[in-house]
Amino acid sequence: MKQNLFQSPIGRLRITAFLEGVSFLILLGIAVPLKYFAAMPTAVKVPGMIHGILFILFVFTLIDVKISHKWSLAKSGMAFVSALLPFGTFVLDARVLKKEMNTN
Repeated sequence: MKQNLFQSPIGRLRITAFLEGVSFLILLGIAVPLKYFAAMPTAVKVPGMIHGILFILFVFTLIDVKISHKWSLAKSGMAFVSALLPFGTFVLDARVLKKEMNTN
């Protein structure tokens, strides 16, 4: 039976990772170029704040998964680093989180 994403720590991490990844790409692909190439310094304010909030939420959900699923420090660290790289959270979801979700 398929589990609702909101009902498990891994599911919540998958959702948060997706949202954080999208916000990061919007920030890097739209807001930052507008700031530097179109002389619109305020273009990063709202997307930057949204991305910051989502990043913090990602860290908290990652801590929840580390504790509840007894992830190693290396696995948790790899997941954290994925949030620092463009497209990293999407790779994390495809290679780790989706498999974890299906095994539980």
